[in-house]
Amino acid sequence: MRQTLAVLAALAAPLSLAQPPAPLPQKEAMALYQRAVQLMDSVSLTVPGLPTAAAPVMEGVRQALRNLETVPINSAFSYAFLTHARGYMALVDAVPRPQPLPLEARRQFTETRDILDRLESHFRALLDQKEAQLRSPDRDNLRRYAEANQKISPPLPGRPRAVFLGDSITDGWPVNEYFPDRDFLNRGIGGQVTSEMLGRMKADVIDLKARVLLVLAGTNDIARGAPVKTIQNNLSMIADLADRNNVRPLFASVLPVSDYHQRVNPSFLRTTARPPSTILELNRWIQSFCAQRGYLYVDYFKAMVDASGHLRAELADDGLHPNSAGYRVMAPIALAAIEKELASGVSKRAAAKGSGLDPAAPEKKTKPGAQALRQH
Repeated sequence: MRQTLAVLAALAAPLSLAQPPAPLPQKEAMALYQRAVQLMDSVSLTVPGLPTAAAPVMEGVRQALRNLETVPINSAFSYAFLTHARGYMALVDAVPRPQPLPLEARRQFTETRDILDRLESHFRALLDQKEAQLRSPDRDNLRRYAEANQKISPPLPGRPRAVFLGDSITDGWPVNEYFPDRDFLNRGIGGQVTSEMLGRMKADVIDLKARVLLVLAGTNDIARGAPVKTIQNNLSMIADLADRNNVRPLFASVLPVSDYHQRVNPSFLRTTARPPSTILELNRWIQSFCAQRGYLYVDYFKAMVDASGHLRAELADDGLHPNSAGYRVMAPIALAAIEKELASGVSKRAAAKGSGLDPAAPEKKTKPGAQALRQH
């Protein structure tokens, strides 16, 4: 009996440790999508009547492919592609075929089915990955900078700290190289949206004793279809947390995007997922919000947009992420804003010291009627 249990345990162990299959690499998956469409077009030529019968589903396949070329990692677009492709294969099986079928046509049929099976496994892996992310105990990826944060000493006197909070545009910016001899910390994480940055405020900004916070966020929210109101709410809460903890927030405009590089890679078609009109709408709100709150508005957009309203071609290699030329445009704008804010803070503290007030102390609210009593 004991030996039987040991055998069963040995058999069960690999199953419990088995990891779900990972999605295909982006380039490999895209190559399969494109190859599947090529094969379906070729197969149609060998079956009389199939091009006409399959025209609606082939249009669906091509539209799904165009969507995937814009946003490659998208389970909804993958599902649409597979649905139309499977419909196409059902028509292939239903329409009478010439007999005997040429050898090359049979090879194409087999290859098409094999590719669709692989893409279906890829789609299921995408769903599993998304479910795992939703169930992750670290949704906001606090572990990314946890070790680095523990090693950082408090800011030195006379050397105020600034934190750059953002997504991949910030993540890819070598801040220490662009701002040497400054206590500037990069806390960008590629792919993040504003809600995830909000969740990192304590660990990656407040606990680091930052004096200034520079926020560049919103482009990924737009790409995922988040309502502008949701982005506004998240940025407002980031500002509230900063204010409450004596961190002075600066909010940057969302960068423009462009489609100038889509010939290099179809996925560099950026304006579909990030409509310039939505970017302008959000930027108008950010600028107004900064004016209402008395924050500095860091306007990268104005310096990086061309006459057609798109990201200048020479400032990015993919229409979204700045290259070194793009960061060279952004750096002096960021530095000027941070230095202006730090100088403003010194002036305010000096004025408060002269008046005997503590600028860091919370504002005392006057009880209703107290002012009237003092006047009598």
